[in-house]
Amino acid sequence: MVKSDAKTVEEYLELLPEERRNVVSTIRALVLNNLPAGYQESINWGTITYSIPLEQYPSTYNGQPLTYLALAAQKNYYSLYLMSVYGDPQQEDWLKERFKQAGKKLDMGKSCLRFHKIEDLPMDVIAKVIARTTPEAFIARYEQLARDRKHSK
Repeated sequence: MVKSDAKTVEEYLELLPEERRNVVSTIRALVLNNLPAGYQESINWGTITYSIPLEQYPSTYNGQPLTYLALAAQKNYYSLYLMSVYGDPQQEDWLKERFKQAGKKLDMGKSCLRFHKIEDLPMDVIAKVIARTTPEAFIARYEQLARDRKHSK
C-alpha cells in the first residue's frame, strides 16, 4: 500500500496529482454523503479513514479507532477498504450480487475494493454499502468476530 505522510485529509488531497485528487475527492464526497452518523473522518494508516472514535469505543485490539472504511490512492489504482464487508458473508454476497447486476467487475480482497477509474464502480451500490452499517451494528459485528476468534483457538 502506498502510504501518505499527510496529517490531514486536506493535505492528503493536496499531495495528489490533480487527476488522482479528482477521483479521490469524488469518492470522498460519496462517502461523506452516505456515511451514517457516528463515524469520524481522519488520516490513519496513511489513508483517509472513517472510524468510530476511541472516545466512543476504546476497546479495540490495537488501541486505534475502529476503522469502518478507508480510501487511498495507490501507485496504480485506488482502494476503498470496506471493513463492514470483511468477515460478513451476507454483506459480501450482497456486494458481489449488486456488482454483477450492475455489469461491473468486482476486484476485491478481504476488505480492499480496488478500482482504476470511477466508471469501474456502481456508485449507487457503493453508496448503499457505506450507508448500510451504523456504528452500533459495526461494533456488534466487531465484537462477535472477536468472540468467534477467541472460541476457535
